[in-house]
Amino acid sequence: MTGLYLEKLSLSHFRSHKRAVLEVDARPVALFGANGAGKTNILEAISLFSPGRGLRRASAEEMTRRPEALGWKVTGLLHSLGNVHEVAFQSQGGNPRQVRVDEKAATQPALGRIGRVLWLVPSMDRLWIEGAEGRRRFLDRMTLSFFPGHAEASLDYEKAMRERNRLLKDMVRDASWYAALEVQMADAGAAIHANRMAALAELQTAQDQAQTAFPTADLDLIQPEGGMPETAADLRDALATGRQRDMAAGRTLIGPHRADMAATFAAKGVPARDCSTGEQKALLISLILANSRALARSFGAPPLLLLDEVAAHLDANRRSALYDEVCALGAQAWMTGTGAELFAELGSRAQRLEVSETDGVSQVLRHGD
Repeated sequence: MTGLYLEKLSLSHFRSHKRAVLEVDARPVALFGANGAGKTNILEAISLFSPGRGLRRASAEEMTRRPEALGWKVTGLLHSLGNVHEVAFQSQGGNPRQVRVDEKAATQPALGRIGRVLWLVPSMDRLWIEGAEGRRRFLDRMTLSFFPGHAEASLDYEKAMRERNRLLKDMVRDASWYAALEVQMADAGAAIHANRMAALAELQTAQDQAQTAFPTADLDLIQPEGGMPETAADLRDALATGRQRDMAAGRTLIGPHRADMAATFAAKGVPARDCSTGEQKALLISLILANSRALARSFGAPPLLLLDEVAAHLDANRRSALYDEVCALGAQAWMTGTGAELFAELGSRAQRLEVSETDGVSQVLRHGD
């Protein structure tokens, strides 16, 4: 096959897994077992195959198995567009994880060039009703799936903004201290905004063109009062003009860090925040599927999908519809649930792994397909 999938995943002293080796094929993978057995830990390990901090946004130290705290290692054979890559992540002594691709040191953006990973976890269920920061993070994860360089632009922007905010809080008034930082913020900020807008357009197109059992969302990027300058030059000028106001506030009040993603249930014209819990979950699934369809077109293969406890929150019809769409997409979806019966509708289209825990050690057992 020429798609994107993991053939082998090995965990060593990672979270609850002292030692685990999973050998699978390109079909979806159903992980089932009791709560706390270590299913989500496997998904977290796979989420490291994309740029960023993983689905829990945890530090390398937090990922190490206790009480040994020896450090940890995750390795995998990743099939990507006809090539096979050996990918390894390792951390010792709580130090930041090291990445190697085909036995050579690699950067985070390099991961985005060989693979794409999307996830949906229970903590995201409140996305539409909580603060804007979570929605920005969700949007940036989707944006990163299209534009691997988005991570670097975001890091550059955040670093320069922290320095500018420090100057503002210290009431520094010398313009020369701000100029270089504002150029960095403007260049990176304009790239962030352009990437986000392009990603939203991709998602909207993917939703509009799809025949799906899940409700579609109309998406928009909302800016605070004053809006978001479209070009780097305009953003640089706005930052310079707003220094006095920002100094009074003690922070930067204009830029992509102030944006919010809005979604409306298209068929009903109802904002996502006002929809029922079930409708909000369905809209999230719809966006993840749309993201996957768009990536299948732009990247050349659907992404690895990590769907944590997704089946438990869907009725039988919606669950079956989700499985049908995942299989039609051709994605290797890693899905978790407490019981094997939650994946009955998949039949032989998926492989099943049971995850159990004994005395704090997780174990993985393959069941017959």
